[in-house]
Amino acid sequence: MKPIFELTDVSYRYHGSIPALERINLQIRPGESVTILGANGSGKSTLLHLLDGLIFPVSGTINAYDEALTEEKLETDGFRCFFRSRVGFVFQNPDIQLFCPTVFEELAFGPLQLGLPSGEVKKRVDDVLDMLGIAPLRDRSPSQLSGGEKKKVAIASVLSLNPQVLLMDEPTSSLDPRTRHWFTDLVGELKKAGKTIVISTHELSLVAKVSSRVLVLTEDHAIAADGPPFEVIKDHELLHKANILHEHETDTSGLFGKEHEPHNGEKVLSFPASMPGKK
Repeated sequence: MKPIFELTDVSYRYHGSIPALERINLQIRPGESVTILGANGSGKSTLLHLLDGLIFPVSGTINAYDEALTEEKLETDGFRCFFRSRVGFVFQNPDIQLFCPTVFEELAFGPLQLGLPSGEVKKRVDDVLDMLGIAPLRDRSPSQLSGGEKKKVAIASVLSLNPQVLLMDEPTSSLDPRTRHWFTDLVGELKKAGKTIVISTHELSLVAKVSSRVLVLTEDHAIAADGPPFEVIKDHELLHKANILHEHETDTSGLFGKEHEPHNGEKVLSFPASMPGKK
């Protein structure tokens, strides 16, 4: 199976001199759930921004869907529409992402920009509102929502595009425990629907719950490990060196308990039959 993304010797520097990523070689294939694990400042967000074509490497190459992902390529109408309809980005701070007067308009904005008929847009929006359990927020202003509600709306605004790939930057930051649990359930349903998911985080507990594969970025901005979650997380020496685990923390076995399940009668998230990817 061909990779969706292929990075070859990719490096990036801010302001031309501040290193953010060094010689990254990476492939991401359809259906993978990849977690980028690293300390603050290791380059996790930068890598996601590169995958989304928001910034471009100072050296090396990025291919996406068998095409060079370059600024020039994204300026062409055909590839820009193709790429933006297939790859969605959820920012760490939802306030960066939300700008419409109501939640409904927020979710409708992307599909309308793709030229979808208004009836199809309304159906998509209604389906996603129901799927994420946020239909009561439909006519609310995003600016008046709580932090957790804003995060849900930001995710919903990307899902309304029905992308094949979801890039999520620190998606559980500042979330309360209930909303964190909601998020891990959501990722499980997205995986079942065949979505390709790339998440950045420094939280080991999230890695254990949502990943099929883990990358570890060091504070030298390079990939130090790439493998199954259990194998990576049990390597305490690696996690200590990457400043992800404190040197006095020596037991991560509790992160891999029984399969993550809904609790306290919470609704299990599921894709409506009308959403592509649902068999």
